[in-house]
Amino acid sequence: MKTTSEKTEEIIAQITAVHKDLFEITYDKGNAFARVKRGHYDLEEEIYPTTGDYVAIDWQGKDHSIILRTLPRNSALSRMDSAEGKEQMIAANFDYIFILQSLNHDFNPRRLERYLTLGWQSGGVPIVLLTKTDQVKEYSEQFAKAQEIALGTEVYPISAVTSEGLAALESYLEPEKTVVLVGSSGVGKSTLLNRLLGKEIMETQAVREEDSRGRHTTTHRELFILENGAKIIDTPGMREVGMWDVSKGLEQSFADVEAYFGNCRFKDCHHQSEPGCAVKEALANGELARERWESYLKLLEEAQFTNDKTAYLQKKKAWLKDLSKSVRKMNIKR
Repeated sequence: MKTTSEKTEEIIAQITAVHKDLFEITYDKGNAFARVKRGHYDLEEEIYPTTGDYVAIDWQGKDHSIILRTLPRNSALSRMDSAEGKEQMIAANFDYIFILQSLNHDFNPRRLERYLTLGWQSGGVPIVLLTKTDQVKEYSEQFAKAQEIALGTEVYPISAVTSEGLAALESYLEPEKTVVLVGSSGVGKSTLLNRLLGKEIMETQAVREEDSRGRHTTTHRELFILENGAKIIDTPGMREVGMWDVSKGLEQSFADVEAYFGNCRFKDCHHQSEPGCAVKEALANGELARERWESYLKLLEEAQFTNDKTAYLQKKKAWLKDLSKSVRKMNIKR
C-alpha cells in the first residue's frame, strides 16, 4: 500500500484483453495485469475500458496495478446488447475493421449491411473479406453482391489455407496500424489470425458440413502484435449484430438509398404515398432493389429506437392509434 507521502507512478498502457474485471495490459516495459479503480468507474466518471483502449495506470507491480482513467478514443466499435438492451463495446483505437463472411454457407448480404453500418459508424474503415475460397468452386455471384453493398470500400476473396488474396491485406497491416476482425462463428477469424501471425496461437474448430456453423473458438477480445508492429484485435463470433447509434454509419453504408431523398417533389417526403417520390419511382422501375430499401428501413428503425427510446415508443403508439381509427372506420362503412 502507498502512503500519502508516496508519489503515484502513473504510466500509459494499452488494454490487450479483458477478463471480466481483470485487464491484460502492455506498456513500454512489457506485459502486466490491472484492475479498474472502482471509485472512478462505478460512478461512471470514466469510460469503462475495452480491448484496444489506452489507459493511465497507477503502477503497483505486474499483477496489482490500478487503471485510473481511459484516454480519449480515436475510434470505437460497438453494438446493441440485445440481452441487456445497452451498448456493448467491442474494440477501440483501430484503423480498419475486417468483416469476414465465408463463401460457403455464411454469406448473407443483409448481415453484411449491418456490419458495414457499424463499421462506418466506428470511425474506422471497414474492409470486406470473403473467406474460404478454397472450399467453393465459384464465387463470382457473391463477390459481385458484396461489391454492390460495400459502398466506398474494398472486397477481397481470400483463403487462409491457400493464401489466395492475403497479399492484398499487407497494405492494411502496416506498423502501428490496428485491425479488428469481426464476423460470425466459423467464418475463419482464428485461422486467418494464425496465418498472419505465422504460428498457431488461436485454437480453431471444424464447422458442421451441413450448415458450416462452428463453435466460438475465440471467447474474448484480444489484441495481438505482428512482427512488423501491426496490431490485430480478434473478437468472438457474433450471433446478433444489433444497431447502436448508427446515424452516421447509415449515411455511409446506404449512400445509394439516401441519394434519392433529395430528388423527391416534397422536401418532407416520407416515401410512402406522396406524389413525386423518387424512392417509389426507383423501386417501381427496379433501379432500387426492394430488399435494399426494406433493409435500410429496418436498420433506421433500430437506430431511432436506440437513439431515443421514449420518442420512438410515442411515435409507434400514435401510429398504432391512427391505424386503429382507420380500421374502425372501415368496419363502420361495412
